Amino acid sequence: MSIEVRVAVQAENRLGEGVLWCDRAQALYWTDIHAAMLWRYVPADGAVRSWPMPERLASFALCVADDWLLLALATRFAFFNIATGELRDICTLPIAPQTRANDGACDRHGRFVVGTLHEPSTGGKRAIGTFLRLDADLAVRELPLPRVAIANAIAFSPDGSTMYFCDSLQKKILRCEYGDEVGNVSTFVDLTALEGGEPDGSCVDREGGVWNAQWGASRVVRYRADGIEDRVVAMPTAQPTRPAFGGPTLSTLYVTSAHDGMADAARSIDRHAGDVFAFEPGLAGLREPRFAGDPDAAPRR
Repeated sequence: MSIEVRVAVQAENRLGEGVLWCDRAQALYWTDIHAAMLWRYVPADGAVRSWPMPERLASFALCVADDWLLLALATRFAFFNIATGELRDICTLPIAPQTRANDGACDRHGRFVVGTLHEPSTGGKRAIGTFLRLDADLAVRELPLPRVAIANAIAFSPDGSTMYFCDSLQKKILRCEYGDEVGNVSTFVDLTALEGGEPDGSCVDREGGVWNAQWGASRVVRYRADGIEDRVVAMPTAQPTRPAFGGPTLSTLYVTSAHDGMADAARSIDRHAGDVFAFEPGLAGLREPRFAGDPDAAPRR
């Protein structure tokens, strides 16, 4: 479909990811993973701010507690107070060697799910990554889901009963029945025929449509709840990474992007690689769920 896509923030991120909208602050947050940097943009006045992190920040969630974010850092969970800069470690992630946290999202019940990524020093990525859930009591459990090389596309249906996820290298977005227990995994969208692209981050609109950014394919695609392709939005960059609904009425779709792995010649053509984009898709999103855990339950430094 023909939609005007604009640059919202000239961020030039190496690996922009994890984007979400805070309805309380009316602000957009995202991470540049490899720069270990948290970013914020306030559309009302155009203000942009960033915070350095102690290690790579893969994904994060808003918290029920004001001014707090839950961070999925490369190797651990932590709380971060955006007003004071205080960091409170929760725990080290129970993950395999040469893996790190990657895509993550808060479910409709206030729990945070994060998937991991294999990051070998030599050789190709292998499907040894897992999906972990941090509950409100700050206990961590591994979800009984397929092992992955690059966990992505984590999102939840409006009623919270379906979880979407993928291994980007397998080029299939999967879904499962989701709640206190997780199971019955099936294929939601098969993208193995997509040449040069793979599924990355996802979000869900009010009607239950799944919007997926497709790395290497210069597009964001909406799939109906039955998995049928509904809309394709061409992006002015090769590597869009994750979409999120934002704005006062949640009717703007923001999309992060990356220039990671691009040669200088490619970047000279793809001038907005790493920027944050925005467009009006004609549908509205849902308020971002908030992690229910209490930062005061975490040890203080």
